[in-house]
Amino acid sequence: MKLNKTEKSWVLYDWANSAYSMTVTSTILPLYFKMITDNAGIEKNISTAYWGYANSLGTLLLAILAPILGTIADYRGYKKRFFRFFFMMGVLSTALLAVPKDAWLALLVIYFITLIGFSGANIFYDAFLVDVTDEDRMDRVSTMGYALGYIGSTIPFIICIAIIILAQFNKIPLNVETASRISFIITAVWWGVFTIPMLKNVKQIHFVEIEKNPVVSSFRRIYKTFKEIKKHKTIFVFLIAYFFYIDGVDTIIKMATAYGSDLGISSTSLLIILLATQFVAFPFAILYGKLAEKYTGKFMLFVAIGVYVIICIYAYFIKTALDFWILAMLVGTSQGGIQALSRSYFGKLVPKENSNEFFGFYNIFGKFAAIMGPFLVGIVAQLTGKTNNGVFSIIVLFIIGGFMLVKVPVNRTEDSSLNI
Repeated sequence: MKLNKTEKSWVLYDWANSAYSMTVTSTILPLYFKMITDNAGIEKNISTAYWGYANSLGTLLLAILAPILGTIADYRGYKKRFFRFFFMMGVLSTALLAVPKDAWLALLVIYFITLIGFSGANIFYDAFLVDVTDEDRMDRVSTMGYALGYIGSTIPFIICIAIIILAQFNKIPLNVETASRISFIITAVWWGVFTIPMLKNVKQIHFVEIEKNPVVSSFRRIYKTFKEIKKHKTIFVFLIAYFFYIDGVDTIIKMATAYGSDLGISSTSLLIILLATQFVAFPFAILYGKLAEKYTGKFMLFVAIGVYVIICIYAYFIKTALDFWILAMLVGTSQGGIQALSRSYFGKLVPKENSNEFFGFYNIFGKFAAIMGPFLVGIVAQLTGKTNNGVFSIIVLFIIGGFMLVKVPVNRTEDSSLNI
């Protein structure tokens, strides 16, 4: 299946913004923040706490605002405006990360703004899925986005890491701090340039006509949605299923580094494994999209949940670095597939003219996921004294998520078959 111009433009945004996820969220910025807080004499536990507070506050703020912003953006012409606003906020603030040298608090504030911009733009990007393609092509288009995202995140990341390593070994006339700041500019440029097709070619097709006092009307529509929750039972049962199994997925992503360290794997090796996982995830995300066309997205979600159950069981027995490599590659086979098909599956369930409102709720459930999982891993590991017991306990989340998913029909036309 070849993508048309609009679909390609939408897919390219995953390629564009994934650079932020890898460079700013996961690797270089956290290390740079630690570097300048150490230089400022801030205790490690205090700087870690501040970093955690910024992430938690940003996540909470977006989770609260998501359905409100989404409901307003359902009006004709508003979706693109909101996307453009948050995208520009994210790109410009990412470039501004290069400005503070020793001002760690200013850096933290700017990072908080980047987090709002990145997460806010994603709400509307996901909701645009219903505008760029039809239901028959949705699985393939969504998985192609995730697949390109994995490659799109590694290219600028490798460039940035190369500059930092060259600076570290005095191969170029830069220090590590300056090289890190350059990496933020590279990330912002990558994100901005590859978003241009999205801005030019993707348009809002499904919408609600503008009413008087759109903000007040939006709150009324949210209230009406909750009041008529039985009418949208299919959607909310899926969101409950999604909450549990995506919690398991996010927990494995977030706890993998700590688990690898407990096994004695070096930081360099963990970085190499992370990159390898990205490259494995690329073809498998595409494969999930192709198989979803043949066997349905719901069936492939069950396949992915099954793979994650196997991952949890295998994680219980691993002892060596080779075992961890195998575990990481298993994660790579299904990580992109389960995320992408969840997005497209949800896109098929929601009313297209209200897609932003419902993707706002989707965003809430995604944000508040990964609350139970890390706690479950931590408490079980602490009580038993073994990290592998903690990782094994995540299997419960996948079982509950799979059970709830059974109750959700394949699409809106089968809504009457839902029986709870």
